[in-house]
Amino acid sequence: MKIDQIASSKRGTVPANLSFGEVFSDHMFSHSYSPETGWTDACIKEYQNISLSPAAAVFHYGQEVFEGLKAYRTEAGGVNLFRPEENFKRFNRSAARMVMPVVDEAFHLEALLALIKLDQQWVPDQAGSSLYIRPAMIATTPKLGLAASSEYIHFIISGPVGPYYKDGFNPISVYVSETQRRAVVGGVGDAKTGGNYAASLNMSEEVARRGFTQVLWLDAIHGRYIEEVGAMNICFVYEGEKIVTPELSGSILPGITRDSILKLAPTLGYEVSEERLDIDTILTDIESGKVTEVFGCGTAAAISPVGKLTLREREYVINDNLTGPVSKRLYAELTGIQYGTKEDPFDWITPVVS
Repeated sequence: MKIDQIASSKRGTVPANLSFGEVFSDHMFSHSYSPETGWTDACIKEYQNISLSPAAAVFHYGQEVFEGLKAYRTEAGGVNLFRPEENFKRFNRSAARMVMPVVDEAFHLEALLALIKLDQQWVPDQAGSSLYIRPAMIATTPKLGLAASSEYIHFIISGPVGPYYKDGFNPISVYVSETQRRAVVGGVGDAKTGGNYAASLNMSEEVARRGFTQVLWLDAIHGRYIEEVGAMNICFVYEGEKIVTPELSGSILPGITRDSILKLAPTLGYEVSEERLDIDTILTDIESGKVTEVFGCGTAAAISPVGKLTLREREYVINDNLTGPVSKRLYAELTGIQYGTKEDPFDWITPVVS
């Protein structure tokens, strides 16, 4: 792997006010694939534009996958990655589903570690901030014709981010979609590919104009079983003791934060369960008080408490629209492991810089 480090005089700095996904670090990693040579030209270089033919397959047939993970600044000044190997396993599962070549997981991690070490000054130290990392692969064969591309570029970019939601760790409002669906079993709902997110934008933009933060998607066949929220998996807390999340159906993205919650929560005394969840049953249980908290979980926001669900223009308020104790504890424990302030009993942390 070649490393072309830019001059110190050209290096940028972390801005004082961090948004999400708008500022990028100095360097990027990339390499390219063809059937004849496999993966070649691995290089860390200055962050720059990618030049593609207008006929590149990614533009016309959406053959693309990506991942999202973070690097966290510790109190001692080090940098941690959280379960990166799981991101790279999912990256390859998504690539295989989209008929794309896989990337050697050990090399993927090696490239990422080298990139973050080089750009470690971009990992911010403000409370709740982190370095967001985006590995992606795109189809580049310049050919108009419905078939899998033969050529690809895989790259990694990163940038400093603040909290995903500007209001911080406060309850969000979620609209339940009855008229549109995100994915269907047998489709690509469990792959992290751009088309899933593009298809969700119409409803997401509509409910945002109405003051909602996210969309809750139901299954495409029956329109009654809960799947996931736009940027997160979702969990329901029963009577402060049991955490229930929709079982993976083939149309739900298998979230790494979701999996972490399912492993972490039992060590804190909570029961966990993966079930097929009927939206009407959940709403009835919210009204009766059986469901005491609802929260989303994902890389971008970690834990995101939900204060309101709206279906058929009827609003269901959870826990008086306040952040509950289970959400608070899980957030504190999970982010404590990520930022190195709490013990890591699961061996989830990969130190980049100690």
